Amino acid sequence: MNASRRTALFSVAASAALALSLSACQSGEGAKAEGAAAPVAKETVSASASAPAAAAGTSTSDDTGSGTSTAVGTAHKSNSTSAGAKKGTTTPLCRAQDVKVSSERQDGPPYTHIILTARNTSNHRCEMAGFPHIQFLESHKQDVPSVAKSKPAVPTVLNPGDPAFVLVKLSDGGVHEDNEVVNAFQLILEGDSTVIAVDSSAGGGLAVDPAKTLTGYWTTELRNGADDF
Repeated sequence: MNASRRTALFSVAASAALALSLSACQSGEGAKAEGAAAPVAKETVSASASAPAAAAGTSTSDDTGSGTSTAVGTAHKSNSTSAGAKKGTTTPLCRAQDVKVSSERQDGPPYTHIILTARNTSNHRCEMAGFPHIQFLESHKQDVPSVAKSKPAVPTVLNPGDPAFVLVKLSDGGVHEDNEVVNAFQLILEGDSTVIAVDSSAGGGLAVDPAKTLTGYWTTELRNGADDF
């Protein structure tokens, strides 16, 4: 009787111990599951938090909304600044002391036009602006009128040694015109008040009709059509 009772008590105790053991194991496995899930949740939060940061960096660092175009935009701005600096750099106007002016008859006879050549004899670049202000005769103090269609689209800039040209009309070539012989005449350049004397005595001088004279603009070459007057 006592042996049976002890056996029964032992069985009950063993069952209780087994139940406690199973309960402890289940509790431990549950703790591991939560511990493993925590890093996953942490990584998920970290990734979702970094995504808006990246997006925010993209939108604020580049006006175009593309993160890869930031460097391109910077380079473009740098180039624009450089171009702006070049554009802002002005070339000085050619002055009388910078050039040597000569004249040559064109076509003929009758010689109705001459070509003026102004060669840059200085050691720097300069711009031949506008047209020459020419006075052929002492009795006619007004400048020779200019022809607007001969104005070049871009400034006439000369490097050292480069020439600029101007076509000048003297007369219509008629025998009954009021021509006067001109062996020398004077002109001034745009932006300079220094008088340049030009010798035109070769070939017996120039036959000039003051009422018919016209001048073109300084250009790097004479152009058909624009300089046909």
